[in-house]
Amino acid sequence: MNEILFNALAALAYGGVGIIILVLGYVVTDLLTPGKMHELIWEQRNRNAVLLVCANTLGTAIVVTSAILSSDSEIGLGAGLLSTAVYGLIGVGVMAVSFLLIDLIAPAKIAHMISSPEPHPASWVSAAAHVATAMVVAAALT
Repeated sequence: MNEILFNALAALAYGGVGIIILVLGYVVTDLLTPGKMHELIWEQRNRNAVLLVCANTLGTAIVVTSAILSSDSEIGLGAGLLSTAVYGLIGVGVMAVSFLLIDLIAPAKIAHMISSPEPHPASWVSAAAHVATAMVVAAALT
């Protein structure tokens, strides 16, 4: 019974770390794009912003999941939670750098296209880069 309780508490703890990293990923995405994401998505129903936030959320979840799976149960719960948080933050940071680099080399500013009310193909490029970058970081954890 103690093992079930410990595993349940560990799942809650990892879930908490995951939620914190997901929120930070959202905040970073919001900071990197013009306008406020909550306004773009919930008030303006901007498809470009929705696509970017969805890709960021999925990418962050891929990294966090990989970090949890790669955390060694023998190092203890605290160290496992810490490594998950660190690797999650690395994933969010690498995805942010990827976004900025793509925005730097693209002929037009992707960050501004994200806030455009018209659907734009560049938002798909940025979204795919988020998920691809997250997969690279996740693979590095295994």
